[in-house]
Amino acid sequence: VQLQASGGGLVQVGGSLRLSCVASGFSLRYHAVGWFRQAPGKERERVSCISSSGDGTDYADSVKGRSTISRDNTKSTVYLQMNSLKPEDTAVYLCAAAREPPKYDYWGQGTQVTVSS
Repeated sequence: VQLQASGGGLVQVGGSLRLSCVASGFSLRYHAVGWFRQAPGKERERVSCISSSGDGTDYADSVKGRSTISRDNTKSTVYLQMNSLKPEDTAVYLCAAAREPPKYDYWGQGTQVTVSS
């Protein structure tokens, strides 16, 4: 059972990235998925989440209007499209899956996003 987050990298202010969260060893279709971020010296923040069907989404105010979460259950993958990136978006981004939100059962290892000014 594993969640693999990828798609991070170094990007300039105003740039875009698409993060992916792929599940293996279990079916992601029955789980809500959340994206979280952890910056040095700061508490972990939930950035966005999506229901198991994809019908429900939620965003933190810090990324609302700049990010879109989506999922493809046939690929057991959840995406986070991030646009107009800012230096304060710099963090390790992690994905997590919850059969019964907000209790997250599985966590990925994280992918680093660095936004340079």
